[in-house]
Amino acid sequence: MLAFSPSFSKDAQKLFIFNWSYYIKPSIIKKFEEEYKVDVVRSHYNSMPALFSKLRAGGASQYDIVVPSNYYVPRMVKSGLLQKLDHSQIPNLDNLKTRFRDLKYDPHNKYTVPYQWGTTGIAYNTEDLSNVPKSWSIIFDPSVNSKNPFSVALDGQVMLGVACAYQGNDYSCTGRKKWKQAGKLLLNSKNRPNFNGFVAGTRTLRQLARGNLDAGMTYNGDYVHAKSEDSQGFANIEYIIPKEGAELWVDNMAIPVNAPHPKLAHKFINFILKAEIGAELSNYNYYATPNKLSQPMLRDVLREPPITPTSSQMKRLHLTPSLRGGQLHFVSQLWTEIKSN
Repeated sequence: MLAFSPSFSKDAQKLFIFNWSYYIKPSIIKKFEEEYKVDVVRSHYNSMPALFSKLRAGGASQYDIVVPSNYYVPRMVKSGLLQKLDHSQIPNLDNLKTRFRDLKYDPHNKYTVPYQWGTTGIAYNTEDLSNVPKSWSIIFDPSVNSKNPFSVALDGQVMLGVACAYQGNDYSCTGRKKWKQAGKLLLNSKNRPNFNGFVAGTRTLRQLARGNLDAGMTYNGDYVHAKSEDSQGFANIEYIIPKEGAELWVDNMAIPVNAPHPKLAHKFINFILKAEIGAELSNYNYYATPNKLSQPMLRDVLREPPITPTSSQMKRLHLTPSLRGGQLHFVSQLWTEIKSN
């Protein structure tokens, strides 16, 4: 899907952005266009594999800005798909909170700058599933949920991570033995009569509101956004970060290695890091901002759980590990087997 701005002539410089759908407020794009007298051309993807495949198929020379999730960043760097950032062109980098600098997946922010962050947890119907523990047992334990329909996420690494956490291992566990144990648990859950499929987070929320699901996995920002627009439909729907641990994710701005307009791309990254722009972005998509100067301008709902986790919740949130080589091949093959059996 493409969106073109009609504000400037066909000879105006263009910035090509490849991002998730509905992840940036149109007025932010318009402000950037007006400030720099450019046209912004946007296209969208719906998964990290789709972004990765597109860049490897030539997209690294077609786009100026991409927004990969944390665990795909090392894979993209290793594949030569991203260029190093020139920090001298991003003075607003100083606006980042300390916790979002020098993260393990990109030491010293050489290739990426955090854009938004959030969590992946469980949304469930508290009326149909009353008095259940705030645990992954809602999905994995038949004695807790034997008849109410539930779904799980589409991402294999995330699902293996939550299964590892439920089994007493860390969410970010690695190793074939632990992955095999997690895979067996997932396969058993998938083959239960009340399993309702592998469902994307936004679709999960729609099905919960319609009563087609009683539990499923989704993202905290999508949940709060949906509830704000349909308070009645979500009156009995609660979002939790399970006690065993869950995913904390960070989406990042990056510049492909052969981006046609790298200087303009740096300007865009710096623009997003403005305090007022960071706040406008989060107030639009309901996800947490990594920008410390944006905090006073945020909606009240963004300053509290589930958008801003408590300190105790933060202790049980983990980044999904980045895999490559034999580990990546093993997990991909295992996930294919789980879905097909």
